[in-house]
Amino acid sequence: MDSMILDAIPFKVDVDHLGKTLRIKEGSGFTEKLKRLVDEAQAIGKPKAFYRVGYIESRTEDQVVIDGTVLTSRVLRVNLEKVYRIFPFVATCGVEIEGWSNLIDDMLEKYWADVIKETALRLAIKKLSDHLIEHYSLGKISRMNPGSLADWPLEEQRALFAILGEGPASIGIRLTDHFLMIPIKSVSGIWFPTEESFESCRLCPREKCIGRRAPYDQNLYDQKYRKFTFQNPF
Repeated sequence: MDSMILDAIPFKVDVDHLGKTLRIKEGSGFTEKLKRLVDEAQAIGKPKAFYRVGYIESRTEDQVVIDGTVLTSRVLRVNLEKVYRIFPFVATCGVEIEGWSNLIDDMLEKYWADVIKETALRLAIKKLSDHLIEHYSLGKISRMNPGSLADWPLEEQRALFAILGEGPASIGIRLTDHFLMIPIKSVSGIWFPTEESFESCRLCPREKCIGRRAPYDQNLYDQKYRKFTFQNPF
C-alpha cells in the first residue's frame, strides 16, 4: 500500500481566539502568561500525520478485511458498503510539544498547554483531510475512529495499527497495553469517501460531551445500521 508522512504542517495559534476560548480577560496578567506558552509551543511544535492507502478485500455482515487484517464493526461495514479504497491514518500533536508540556508544573498552565496541544492535533487532522481530497481527487470524505462508538471499541486499535505498520512509530506514536496512544493528543482511524457525511456523534447518546460535533439521532442506528433477521410468519 502507498503511504506518506505529513510533517511540514504550519503550527500557528490564534492567541486572541484561544484567550477567549479559555475565558481569559484581555489585558490581565494571565494574557501574558498565555502568550508566553503559545510562543514556546510554536517554537518547537511539529504536528504530524501518517496515512496509507488501503483496499477492502472482503466483507461480512459486520467485518471488513483490509490488507489481510479484519476490522470488526457493523457501522464501519455499512459505511464502507460502496467503498473499495480507504485511508487508514494517525495524526498527532507531536512528541516535541508533548515533551514540552510534561515539564510544566503549574496546573493552570498545564491545562492551557493541553488546549494548545489540541490545536496542534486539529491542524494535523485538517492538513491530512485537505491533502487526501486534493491528492486523490476525492469529493466528500468522512472518518471513523476506534473507541468513538461501542460498535468499534478501542481494542480495535490493535488491528488498525497492524494495517498502519511502522507508520505510527515513524511520527512518534506508540500504542499502550490499554490501546491508548502516546502522545495523548493523537487520533487514529479511517478516512473514506462518502456521498453522505458521517459523524460518530450522531450514534452516541452520551450527554454533555465537550467533543460533540453533531446532535444524537436516536433513530439513525435502526434506520441504517441494525441487522434485520428474517422471521418466518408460520
